[in-house]
Amino acid sequence: MKIINFAHPLTPANFEEIAGRVGDQVEVISVHFQIEHQYPLEPQVEDLVDGLGLTPREWQTGSFLFNLPSLNYGAAVLLAHLHGRTGYFPAILRLRPVEGSLPVRFEVAEIINLQAVRERARRMR
Repeated sequence: MKIINFAHPLTPANFEEIAGRVGDQVEVISVHFQIEHQYPLEPQVEDLVDGLGLTPREWQTGSFLFNLPSLNYGAAVLLAHLHGRTGYFPAILRLRPVEGSLPVRFEVAEIINLQAVRERARRMR
């Protein structure tokens, strides 16, 4: 499984937690999510996603987990791009601070399957 990380760097402990939860080896691709606020957002996000160099087939058949950027509107546009390329909402990673850690460390809180969230929400129409 490829973790595509648009946020802060993940630690070796994070990799182990994720591999244990997904039951697979993980490969991390880090993307420096830097937005120029004076320019339109969508082309910048498109360039970042294009920069991953994945083919349409790889987008549609690959196994991905995304660590979204913390910039909310950047994450929203990124999700729209990812949905368009993969054909479904992706799984995302949620980290949380380790209680009482000093300096603050982050651990994997959960892996959220956004497509499953969508399917459950559709039943509420």
